[in-house]
Amino acid sequence: MARGARGAQGPRGPRRARSRARLSGAPAVALLLCAVAGCGSSDGSGGSGGADGKGPEKTRITVGTMPVADTAPLEMAQRKGFFKAEGLTVRTTTLSGGAESVSRLRAGALDISFGNYVSYFLAHANKAIDVRIVSDAFQSAPRTHAVLVPKDSPVKSLKDLQDKKIGVNTKRNISALLVKKAGKAEGATFDDDKNFAEVDMPNMETALKSGSVDAVQAVEPFVSAIERSGAGRVVVDLGKPPTAGFPIAGYAATASFAEDNPKTVAAFQRAMARAQRQAANRSAVVDTLPEYTKITADQAAQLNLGGYPAALDPARLARVVTLMREFGYLKRDLDVEPLLVRAGP
Repeated sequence: MARGARGAQGPRGPRRARSRARLSGAPAVALLLCAVAGCGSSDGSGGSGGADGKGPEKTRITVGTMPVADTAPLEMAQRKGFFKAEGLTVRTTTLSGGAESVSRLRAGALDISFGNYVSYFLAHANKAIDVRIVSDAFQSAPRTHAVLVPKDSPVKSLKDLQDKKIGVNTKRNISALLVKKAGKAEGATFDDDKNFAEVDMPNMETALKSGSVDAVQAVEPFVSAIERSGAGRVVVDLGKPPTAGFPIAGYAATASFAEDNPKTVAAFQRAMARAQRQAANRSAVVDTLPEYTKITADQAAQLNLGGYPAALDPARLARVVTLMREFGYLKRDLDVEPLLVRAGP
């Protein structure tokens, strides 16, 4: 799926939406009365969800996503009407990786975005963005994350890749960190600048075939697709120890968005928690995957799926910080507890 295939939508805060809604020909007194009464815009593009103030502050939101198995619950929530039931209209835009997620959140082009925890915690620690995690998304399992090499490559282990190029969707994110941890267990070390090259997930198979990289760190459904095409083979499974069950990604917003729109965030959380719980049923995920990726129903049935946690757990996410500290991504400890927005009622 091409980057940005679903289009991006800029931020529409309550004041901007309200000011645009009826300026043309509207008596000033009517605007004043509406403001006092707490009216929202008639098209639901921003403002409150109703005169009673019980609905979301912003009923139309833009959410960043990626065409990977990790985001199946987001698609389920969209297609099954979970967001609609919470008074939300969600528009999605496709991203290439965690760095783009951070930059678009910071710019206000996204209200909430899927992204890996390493990118979010690193950006927060570096004061690039004041991030808030609003929903968990995915944790690894066997073969959900893997390093693949061309089928005829002589490489048999990560140690054989120590002086070579590995394609990752974004440098200094979860992909590189998992490779570093697994490599350390084999006595191999990797440099973020020398050993990693950025390759969008959908282009990893092409990168392997062309020889522009010696290996790729891919996730499902791309791991299975590369194997199925014969373009590559798995040389190490990153879903096994020492990175088994690793917290991979979640959904984040800026602190200002979360503080200004608590009811909107709570509505998003409820819809996502409902979808994450349903994703515990493998068939629900398998049925959803062909609807937003290029894989067929038969191929989806063969995929390796990870876990879809329904609640944020600071103790579990602290594992990410520990690994980031181990490899120098963070210079000091980061307390994840204040960064989590607890689910609303």
